Amino acid sequence: MDVTVVIVNYNTCDLTRKCVSSVFKKTRDIEFEVVVVDNGSADGSCEQLAKAFSKDKRFSLIPNSTNLGFAKACNQGIKIAKGKYVFLLNSDTELIDDTLTKLLAFAGERGNVGVVGPRLLNSNKTVQPSVYRLPTLWRTLQQYWLGKKGILDKYAPEGDVPSKVECIVGGAFLITPQALKKVGFLDERYFMYFEDLDYCRRVQKAGLGVYYCPDTQVVHYHGASGKNMVSEELQWKRLIPSSRIYHGVVIYHLIGFIIWSSQKIQKVFG
Repeated sequence: MDVTVVIVNYNTCDLTRKCVSSVFKKTRDIEFEVVVVDNGSADGSCEQLAKAFSKDKRFSLIPNSTNLGFAKACNQGIKIAKGKYVFLLNSDTELIDDTLTKLLAFAGERGNVGVVGPRLLNSNKTVQPSVYRLPTLWRTLQQYWLGKKGILDKYAPEGDVPSKVECIVGGAFLITPQALKKVGFLDERYFMYFEDLDYCRRVQKAGLGVYYCPDTQVVHYHGASGKNMVSEELQWKRLIPSSRIYHGVVIYHLIGFIIWSSQKIQKVFG
């Protein structure tokens, strides 16, 4: 089998149903399967998704009794994947045309590819920033103390030519067989947030590349899946420990001081 599409669902039944349907409708010329991992939804997701797709042998569902977090749920799907590639896809996305086929073709044509991401679009089809430069202490200093604005912000590379980048967001995230072998699973210490940054960083440490492929497109209803994952207050509480894990305790506190001091200075002199 060519690819396994892994979708994590948490109280986003309608979005997930549309997402799965788009995979079935828009994917051609390759062998694929769809694995939905449900993180203890209370909206009847398991029953409704099973009713909608269980007759298709390409669909399978993993029901969890509680919310295990995004990274761990993705790993559950990866562990049972039959495909050579794994495509992590947010429940609040929809494929356009033969995006998945094109992504696999791109990855297969080049050596040393670890992760590939499509161009993400907003609901009105405008381009959504989906690429990061990996956050570091030096880049934090540049942005907050040295005036190099936007260096840590998400962006969308210009043009229609695939480009090598540092990190793509995890909303639509193709993992190659090379990455699965050299890097393996997502780090389950991240409940949500930073797991994509961490994986891309590990991919590059393993000598593989991360690529942005703008001639493939996915609509992303940004934030819809995350809002249902936890409350807004808990989202913030999840972000802090994830940042601490990613940076390490010392760098995390140094970054926090840089940001805090910059804000204080702006209040005094702004």
